[in-house]
Amino acid sequence: MIFYFSGTGNSLSVADKIAKVQGEQLVSIASELDRKCSVFEYGFGENDLLGFVFPVYAWGPPEIVLDFISKLKINGKPYIFSVATCGDDEGYTTRILQKEMNEKGLSVDSAFTVIMPNNYIIGFDVDDKEVETGKLQRARQRLDYINSVISKRQRGVFDLSRGKFSGVKSYIINPLFNRFARDTKSFYATDKCTGCGTCEKICPVHTIKVDGKPAWGKSCTQCLACIHRCPVGAIQYGKNTVKKGRYVNPDIAGIS
Repeated sequence: MIFYFSGTGNSLSVADKIAKVQGEQLVSIASELDRKCSVFEYGFGENDLLGFVFPVYAWGPPEIVLDFISKLKINGKPYIFSVATCGDDEGYTTRILQKEMNEKGLSVDSAFTVIMPNNYIIGFDVDDKEVETGKLQRARQRLDYINSVISKRQRGVFDLSRGKFSGVKSYIINPLFNRFARDTKSFYATDKCTGCGTCEKICPVHTIKVDGKPAWGKSCTQCLACIHRCPVGAIQYGKNTVKKGRYVNPDIAGIS
C-alpha cells in the first residue's frame, strides 16, 4: 500500500510508477482524511510494502501528511519507505517524518529524495523547459534504482538530497512557513475565470467554493494546485504569480 499526497502531480507520478512496479495499491492521503476518522487502521503481513510519497514544503513534510501519520495504527510488520519530491533539496524533511513515525511506534526502513520540476511560484518561478525536461528524465531513471531497493526490501538506505543549512531550513524556516505562509487572503481569480469548478474539485482540503468565481476559506496546504491546474490560468496569489509560469506533471493525465 502506497499513500501519497500531491498538488501539481510530481508526487502522484512518482507514487504511481512505484505502485505499478511493486503491484501495490495507490491511496490518496487527502481522500483518506476525507473519511474523518480519528484513527486510520491498516493491517500488513511480514515485509508487506508500506510507502509514503509526498512533496517537500519549505523543507518539511506537508502538514496534511503529518496529520495523517499522527492518526495511523499499523498492525503487522511492513517494510516502510518514503519518497520526498522537491525542486532542489529536502533539508531534514525525512528526519521530521521519521520522528512522527517513531511516535507511532513505526520506523522508516529506507528513504529517498527525487528532484522534480519547481512549482512553488509564490517564491520562485517554474523551471525553464530544458531544466524541466532534464529533471523529469533523471527522475524516471532514479525510480528504477528506488524500485530495485524496495523490491529487495533493503534496509538502511537513506539516499537523500539534504542540501546546505538543513537545520535552519527545516527547523526555523519550515515552522515559520506553516504558521504564516499558508494564508489564503492573497488568492483571487481574474476575469479570465469561467467558473468551471476545477479548483473546487481538486482542492485537497476543500477550502475553495465556486459560486460564479472561486472563494477561499481559511484552510490551505499551499499545494498551489488551484493556481497551476486552472485550465485558463485565471488564479493568482497577490502579485507574486502574475508573470510566472504554470506547471503540471505531464504524466498524471494518464493516471486514473
